Formats: sequence, structure tokens, C-alpha cells
Amino acid sequence: MDDEIAVRLKAYEGRPAAVAGLGKDPVDAAMIRHWCEAMGDENPAYTGPAAVAPPTMLQVWTMGGLSGHAGRAPAYEELLGLLDDAGYTAVVATDCEQEYLRPLRPGDEVTFDTVIESVSARKTTRLGSGYFITTRTDVRVGMETAGTHRFRILKYAPQKHTPAQQEPREHRRPRPVTNRDNAGFWSGVERNRLLIQRCAACDTLRFPWLPGCGSCGSPDWDTVEASGAGSVYSYVVMHHPPFPAFDPPYAVGLIELAEGVRIVSNVVGVPYDKVRIGMPVRLEFRRYDDELVLPVFRPACEGVAG
Repeated sequence: MDDEIAVRLKAYEGRPAAVAGLGKDPVDAAMIRHWCEAMGDENPAYTGPAAVAPPTMLQVWTMGGLSGHAGRAPAYEELLGLLDDAGYTAVVATDCEQEYLRPLRPGDEVTFDTVIESVSARKTTRLGSGYFITTRTDVRVGMETAGTHRFRILKYAPQKHTPAQQEPREHRRPRPVTNRDNAGFWSGVERNRLLIQRCAACDTLRFPWLPGCGSCGSPDWDTVEASGAGSVYSYVVMHHPPFPAFDPPYAVGLIELAEGVRIVSNVVGVPYDKVRIGMPVRLEFRRYDDELVLPVFRPACEGVAG
């Protein structure tokens, strides 16, 4: 049966998911301002009479909201329905990639086409077995391509656990998604080094790793190694959803490093209800299995764990 499904799924590759889609609103200064305020991005390129939109807003101008788009093609919904009928009823977004070819400016009218670029063979993951579906959206202004947005989901059959299977806690943590932009970071982590990108043109530090500088736009960069000192800028306590690789409740912190950039990581070595904003922390590298090392942070002061 899976072979038959695989053949049917492959037939959807190359079929359109949206044709001649039209952005519901022109690129506008108000939305740019809201985005920059939410992201804490104060780059002057995004304000004033010569403003451009932040490149990472590319997908924003193509979103259809609750009512969708007039150019929506039926192939994508058919593909998802086929997987639903076969028992692959759950979905999770896995990653996206964007390429920027032309800046978008207030007043630009965005059009786009979306195609089902690929459907993977059946994969077995910690969530369950399923298929990765990648769509590619080409965003245009007039006849000129402004950028490309690739979006990937996993459509899967949820893993069923018996009570006897739920007791052991040796399940592996999910692997980080490594791509061409962040491979150097994860290579550093494997060597117990937390590397921060530094713009080669203006020396601005940035994290997470990106293909270009948000301050001056330069694509050239090198790295500096974090000292390991930092403090809890903010945090949340995770209770749900339950997942065998984790033991809730636990604290996930937004850590402000001494170098000025921030990283999301676990706060360890202290009860979750003792984590506080402003708490000094120190970096450590924790090995979870033969393949996975992750940077985590523990209180810098002795006795905090109480």
C-alpha cells in the first residue's frame, strides 16, 4: 500500500499550489513598522522615505489570511487529503529557506506562484513515519522576481506508544536542522565552542547565524567565540506537549550573552520555578547521546538551586 501511495504522491511534484496569487495589500510602511517593533530591529534602512522592507518579511506579503487567495490551486489540498486518508493525519512545519533578489518597497504590488516542488519517500522520525512536502513560492513585483520562499512540512502518522513503551526515558532528542547558513555553528558546538557571527565590514555581532549582516547588508563574515557568560533575559516553563525525550516541567531561557546577542537554550542545574529574569548563567556543553551535543546554561552563582 505504501508503494502505491508513494507513486501517487510523486505525481504531485511540479503541480501548482497557487497560480498568479496577488498579495492582499501592497507592501506598506505600517506593516514594516509593526514587524520591526516585534523583532526589535532598529535598522534605519526600514524607515524614512527610502525605506525597504526587511528581507525576512518576504512571506508576509503572500499570506492569504483566513479567507485564502483567489489563485489557490486544488493540487496541494488534494495531496494533503490523500495523506489524511492514508492515516498520515498529523502535520508539523520543519523548516523554510528564502532567497532575496530584489528589495521590496512600500507601494509594491506583490504577485506570486507556488509549486509543489518535492515529496520525499516515506521517512521514519521520532514523531512518526510520514512524508516531507516542500513547496516553492516565487514572489514577484511586475515581471521582476523579488525572492523565493521554500517551505517544508512533515505529514506523518503519530507514533503510538503502549504504557510499557512510555516508561523508558532513553529516547533521543530531536536533531537540529542543519543547513548551509548554520552548519558552521553546529560544527563549533561539536567542538565545545559557541561561535557568534561577526560582520567583516562593520563588526556587528549576530545570532542566530544568517547569510548577511542586518546592519550594513554585507555578506562577508567571520566568527568570535562566546566567553560563556550571560544572564536570563526571559524564559518560559514548558509543561506540554509531553515528549519522551524531555521531562517536563523545565525552563527554556532566552539568554543574553556577555557579547550582546541572545540565544534560546535550556536552563539546567536549578529547579524550573527558581529561574529568574536577570539570573547570571554560564555556558556548558551537554552530550545527550553519541551524536548530539547542545549548549545549555546553568546558574553562575553557587547555591541558586536551593
